[in-house]
Amino acid sequence: MSDDHSAGDRRQPYADRGGPAARHAETHDVRREAITNPKGPEPVDESFAEQLAPDTSTTEPGGHTEESHSAADDKSLHERLQAFDNAELARLSVLEQGVALDQGGTYLDLNNLDRGPFKAIGGQEAERGNRYVAKRDTDYELWNRLAGRDVEAEVERPEGADA
Repeated sequence: MSDDHSAGDRRQPYADRGGPAARHAETHDVRREAITNPKGPEPVDESFAEQLAPDTSTTEPGGHTEESHSAADDKSLHERLQAFDNAELARLSVLEQGVALDQGGTYLDLNNLDRGPFKAIGGQEAERGNRYVAKRDTDYELWNRLAGRDVEAEVERPEGADA
């Protein structure tokens, strides 16, 4: 302390009421003020983005690889597709009977190549007598030889449905 006993020395701002914070609490609703004052940008919730991101933790390929067999194993396809050698037929994955086709996926029936590629609709599956090949499971060179280059796929309609 100093030896100066003027009025300025004896003042202690708001000492009897708890200082400036207490004085502020007397004149304002501090709880409401804390709730309504902006605190800056909200933290980004990254869990939502993780849920939308594709799962890359598995090393299994996409498509119908688990639900298909090689065209090289089917002797009738060797006769029907004589322009293709055994190695090329081994690269073709023919869907098993009863496999659900992906809605909007492009497929080709090896039993009916003249029909050309088609896009599957919801609820459609590989039926007996079809030998479907998925475009996404077939390399582009082989697909172009089977389906024809620049052939646009049509949406397949079930038999008896109005177009």
